[in-house]
Amino acid sequence: MSASVKSQTGTIVPLADRVVVQAIEEDDVTPSGIVLPDTAKEKPQKGKIIAVGPGKLTDEGTRIPLEVQVGDVVLYTKYGPTEIHLNNQEYLILSESDILAIVK
Repeated sequence: MSASVKSQTGTIVPLADRVVVQAIEEDDVTPSGIVLPDTAKEKPQKGKIIAVGPGKLTDEGTRIPLEVQVGDVVLYTKYGPTEIHLNNQEYLILSESDILAIVK
């Protein structure tokens, strides 16, 4: 089952094994109380899945469903996602293979 992200200018429907993720920003303060400036922060690698594609199509023509679903919080590779901006929000499009784990 696939899902999409709707906007005022159109709809984004991920294809095949792609997913749309909204990054979850980490706290500005470390556990020891040190406040991190924006320049010292790394890009987040944790996000919530907003939309999923229908699954990868095999050479035989069958679909392999995704292991993740809308609403899952995931950890993903640092350099895998493609950034897009939609309605003043930043989203990431990445392949299911770029997802490292589901956070429960």
